[in-house]
Amino acid sequence: MPQHPYRRLRPARHELPEVGISESGNIRSLHLGTPTIQSSMNVDNPAELVLSYSRAMMAWLLFADDMPQHITQIGLGGGSFARWIDAYLPDTRQTAVDINPQVISIARSMFELPFEGEKFEIIEDDGAEYIKVLRGNTDIILVDGFDGEQIIDSLVAEPFFADCRQALSEQGIFVTNWWQGDKRFQTFVRRLREVFDNRVLMVPAETHGNIAVLAFQQPPTLRDWDKLKKRAGQRASQFNLDLPAMLAAIKAQQVHSNRPLSFND
Repeated sequence: MPQHPYRRLRPARHELPEVGISESGNIRSLHLGTPTIQSSMNVDNPAELVLSYSRAMMAWLLFADDMPQHITQIGLGGGSFARWIDAYLPDTRQTAVDINPQVISIARSMFELPFEGEKFEIIEDDGAEYIKVLRGNTDIILVDGFDGEQIIDSLVAEPFFADCRQALSEQGIFVTNWWQGDKRFQTFVRRLREVFDNRVLMVPAETHGNIAVLAFQQPPTLRDWDKLKKRAGQRASQFNLDLPAMLAAIKAQQVHSNRPLSFND
């Protein structure tokens, strides 16, 4: 991941990692106890998804027939998804859950979050616990839960994946950000495949070794790569994302995977 000089804001509470910010040109970034960047914002274009992993996590747009009514984010960070959803999916309600009150406070004060109201709410809670209260009433779950050093264990456990599947609507999609260099990566993938009946796709980020992993409540409704390619082209300009490149990456993963996702389930 990129590194910038960063300054500490205040001591950590309750053994949560302390929050820091850095600025490099027009990019403001959030850190959790280390120089590793967790979230970045272009102050001149706050809705832009600056980090490549955050763009890769939007690959669900290739498979959603209809735009989601509700998105749940586990991990607010600097609010990159919140700003993007507010700008590009203004009719979608969104809930962001973060366990760290410092993160929430700094995101509110320094990262230009959307207005909190009917369309956007922030909940201070453990995301792995919060997701248990949902029963089929969220369409997309975006999980980006790192503690500054590595992914949070509870967010890669089978019970969490099962709770997320229970929380998703009938055509819902689970999306998470993992580090491909983590020695436990294949274990995480195996667990997710078990819970989601092998309906799992991966989209490598353009840089830094992150990978977006998608799991589907139901088999994707589009079974034709040509139709997917057409949709990617149509939605690329609509959402200002390189969806054709994401689709090509997915196809490459499928070709080289020993356990490809079946589009004909």
